[in-house]
Amino acid sequence: MTTICVDAMGGDETPDVVLSGIEAALSRDADLSVLVAGDEDVVVPFCESHDRAKALVTTEVIGMAEHPAEAVRAKKDSSIVRGCAAIRAGEADGFFSAGSTGAIFAAATLGVGRIRGIKRPAIACAVPGSTGRSTVFLDMGANADVRPEMIVQFAQMGRAYSRVTLGVEDPKVALLSNGTEDTKGSEAVVAEHEALKAAGDWFVGNCEGSDILRGVHDVIVTDGFSGNVALKTLEGTAKFILGEVKKSVAASFAAKVGALLLKKSLKGVAASLSGDEYGGAFLLGLKAPVLIGHGATSKDAVMHGTLACASAVRGELVRKIAEDISQDA
Repeated sequence: MTTICVDAMGGDETPDVVLSGIEAALSRDADLSVLVAGDEDVVVPFCESHDRAKALVTTEVIGMAEHPAEAVRAKKDSSIVRGCAAIRAGEADGFFSAGSTGAIFAAATLGVGRIRGIKRPAIACAVPGSTGRSTVFLDMGANADVRPEMIVQFAQMGRAYSRVTLGVEDPKVALLSNGTEDTKGSEAVVAEHEALKAAGDWFVGNCEGSDILRGVHDVIVTDGFSGNVALKTLEGTAKFILGEVKKSVAASFAAKVGALLLKKSLKGVAASLSGDEYGGAFLLGLKAPVLIGHGATSKDAVMHGTLACASAVRGELVRKIAEDISQDA
């Protein structure tokens, strides 16, 4: 039985949304058990009425606006801190939360611990591609300033994630830059390019921002500052496109009729842009799988995030990352 601890108090939605997602995950996976962390009046009634669910009663919640490191130090009985501690205590195999990314990063780094040899954990997610091929993109915001050797580690972790999650046998890695030529980019990017080139034949060179959603690369790696800017730009663009489509549909009767005919297709596009299919982003480099959900998470996102975390445990993602790092140490 694989046990995933889920933070019932994380995210912008009410705990009921998280609990609905947990319920859906349990119904999908008969070999899954969930340790539900949160307020007593939230988690106890749910766990009493669901097999394979156990309550982890906590008394504090870390808000989205709180300073992450300070909140983790001050709120030892928060659902995020206790959830990460449950892994070290052997009560859970992985952790999922849609709470504060910074707080999860701090609590998981301290509570779960890094894999031996890992300098800094990185946030990674599989993004959809126009070819139907998904691309692992990292770092999405954990490390604004990096050194070339850290980028190499991010690439190695991204390759392991691609193998376990997407089934790619020998993932290739591209470096995000402002041009595909080897000499393009800032001094830092040029140095990262040289480090990746020396690391292995799995490095295929530079790529551009327009390649992120093209589905032409297995893994795209960058620093956390650039990665987060790119991620927020993609999210904003997706919201803009969907908003414009909705306005266009409302503009005329003919458009409404066309929208009805295309409703199923439009829902598919919206689902792929929302990221619910993957549940969130993995914090790679830790001794157990930790998955960070989007703040405005949904029932489906919680379900997929919980299942993805369990799948990473069973696929031995942590062991494979550790092996890749030790081989290149």
